[in-house]
Amino acid sequence: MEQLITPYGGELVNLLVDSTRAAELKRDAFNLPSLDLNWRQQCDLELLLNGGYTPLTGYLGQADYLSVLHSMRLADGRAWALPVVLQIHETLARSLKPGEPLALRDPEGFMLAVVMVNEIWQADIELEAEQLGRAADTPPKWYVGGAVEGLSLPLRHDFMALRLTPAELRAGFTRLGWRNVIAYPARTQLQRAQYEFILRAAVQNEANLLIHPMAGGDPVESADYFALVRSYQAVIGRFPSATSQLALSPVYVRDGGVRDTLSRAIIQRNYGCSHLIVGGEHDAHGQLRRGTDIVQHEDYQRVTDHITEIGVGLIPFPRMVYSEEYAQFMPLEELPKGARGLALTSTEIHRRLQLGVNIPDWYTFPEVLAEMRRSYPPRDRQGFTVFFTGLSGAGKSTIARALGTRLMEMGGRSVTLLDGDIVRRHLSAELGFSREHRNINVLRIGYVASEITKNCGIAICAPIAPYRDTRRDVRAMIQPLGGFLEVFVATPIETCESRDRKGLYAKARAGLIKEFTGVSDPYEVPERPELSIDTTDLSVDEAVQQILLKLEHEGYLR
Repeated sequence: MEQLITPYGGELVNLLVDSTRAAELKRDAFNLPSLDLNWRQQCDLELLLNGGYTPLTGYLGQADYLSVLHSMRLADGRAWALPVVLQIHETLARSLKPGEPLALRDPEGFMLAVVMVNEIWQADIELEAEQLGRAADTPPKWYVGGAVEGLSLPLRHDFMALRLTPAELRAGFTRLGWRNVIAYPARTQLQRAQYEFILRAAVQNEANLLIHPMAGGDPVESADYFALVRSYQAVIGRFPSATSQLALSPVYVRDGGVRDTLSRAIIQRNYGCSHLIVGGEHDAHGQLRRGTDIVQHEDYQRVTDHITEIGVGLIPFPRMVYSEEYAQFMPLEELPKGARGLALTSTEIHRRLQLGVNIPDWYTFPEVLAEMRRSYPPRDRQGFTVFFTGLSGAGKSTIARALGTRLMEMGGRSVTLLDGDIVRRHLSAELGFSREHRNINVLRIGYVASEITKNCGIAICAPIAPYRDTRRDVRAMIQPLGGFLEVFVATPIETCESRDRKGLYAKARAGLIKEFTGVSDPYEVPERPELSIDTTDLSVDEAVQQILLKLEHEGYLR
């Protein structure tokens, strides 16, 4: 009888130690240097400990690192696509010595594993940029290689029944008599196009299905993650129960290119899968990524021997379109001549969700659409931030308070005013007015505003925020969570000085106040604010009305 595919390299690795050894490691840990892992590092560690990265027994050394970058092979010749290395900060790199253990902890300080440091080296930034598509102008990075002993998998509290290790999934497949298993490592919600192709692939390959969404990363930082998993829980019942299973993978999302595909193929083989669907997720432009684009890429053609060695069959996702005449999805290449093929991008779907516009039944399932509408409400139910910036005396605080009053009068959402002076008093009292401290203060305001926005409230921020880079960082922090409206209060400095009740400008020009924006410290004019207001000849009510009209035009108010 045909057997379940073996792990890559023969035997599944398990780096978790027994209780006796764990007690020894915990006892010794008091004297060990330690490293707090970020979420990506925790995902890599989890795949090392649970065997997802079989046959690796630790982090790669420098010879393996260079070999993987140059040839997608380990130094001993085995195919391996991405370097699994442990990045450390320079201070730790200069204090560590080969042969010394290093404790690996989560951000809460819980010790997850110990790595026996064999090597410490500086990353080849230029080679990584060339081979991995990473930025070549990043600061120097330091890596550690060495064997790992694990005390615990990273602690998770989300969807625990779905978080199955390679050993647990393999045992379940064996118990069910599964041999051929197709993996669909999803990273976007499953719509009808993916559903119909996945079922078709299972029938054609006489295989069972593992729906394996990528659930690496910090779930608390991504509302999209919870929506993704809930949508799969809602739709899994549409698959044949005897031949389909849903589980979560600790893999985090990468670029989806050839190296990523080879790495996922190895991981899915270790989870017991004989086939891997390539593509089928939405790309940065909202289009469904076609697996054929990957397998036909010239980089893929150069590594066909790697694919053969890894031993997992790749099933490329085609360009799927919906035919109203035939009432079904089909690959574009199979669409009958003269028939019309329909498709929608995820960008268009998000636009329709934001505006509350109808989404056709042929695109998705009712239960998935319900989850999407719950997770991505129309703009008039989303949270948003109005971020004022401008010189001292420009009118930011006055307009912000008046705007807050008008929005509270309308009702429907909670409104929070984060005025610059108030935040300085309660949140940033220890900070001065250097560039570094100004940035910290504005980023703190941005973080609070992002939490308010994420929870469907309205944040009104009124700092000076003189530096473009910091304002960009605040925008990047908030925009994925809701609306962001940057309002440049472009009142000229002459007008601001004429309104200076506290005499701050006069003191700054006399040298009594150092680092005063507009006098002894620069103000960088916003590049593309959503709204620019000069209050020289504009009343407060007129300024507020302009902002309300802009919010209404963008769909945040009704």
